[in-house]
Amino acid sequence: MNRNTRLTKTFIGGMVLAALAGTLFAGLRSHALHPAFALAVFALAAATSRMKIKLPGIDGNMSVNLPFLLIAVVNLSALEAVLIACLSTVVQCWPKADGKFKPEQMLFNVSMMAFATSVATLIWNAGWLGKAAWASEPLMLASATAAFFLGQTAPVAGILKVAEGAAMRRVWLSIVQLSFPYYIVSAGMTSMVNLVSHRFSWPAALVVFPVMYGIHHSYRLYFGREAQARTAPLARAAHAGA
Repeated sequence: MNRNTRLTKTFIGGMVLAALAGTLFAGLRSHALHPAFALAVFALAAATSRMKIKLPGIDGNMSVNLPFLLIAVVNLSALEAVLIACLSTVVQCWPKADGKFKPEQMLFNVSMMAFATSVATLIWNAGWLGKAAWASEPLMLASATAAFFLGQTAPVAGILKVAEGAAMRRVWLSIVQLSFPYYIVSAGMTSMVNLVSHRFSWPAALVVFPVMYGIHHSYRLYFGREAQARTAPLARAAHAGA
């Protein structure tokens, strides 16, 4: 076993422990369950988790299920939110029929999402924070989204650092550049759903699905053109040298 393999397994182990600790603590502070709402949000999160986008220049992809994970955080119990995040991540990472199952990658991704979700729910449900003079629902949602953002992007940059020797700061900044607008849009969609969910319950989340499908399509077109722009000079050089 080489050094990178040991470091990678150690990093994944640390991520698993962080996920277990965060989930346990969030679960102890959990509130009432909402099974019908949770089932509907899970179905939407699972469906959009398969709408994946390959991030250019990075060995990884992004799905468009974040609004539904945030909707779970602000409307459901901590245990329901973490469970939805974990199960939708399994759906996202499950290989196609001709693909190879990678248990360590699955374990890391599920642990990362459990940790990010548990921290986001703790921030959203923090009573002392909600009573602060500066606190408001939009700021609380922004704080929970920031927890998701850091809880997802920092571990990905970290695992690429220990596994491939990539510069963590460069990788993290690349992820930020590519995904930050998506987090802003997701927070905005969650805020709108949250305003009407008290009256319409889970059907309000259905409105988000076509919007995320459109965002997925736009991202694929944009990243596809960017990938073509990167490979075109190499293809021309290879053709000229032939």
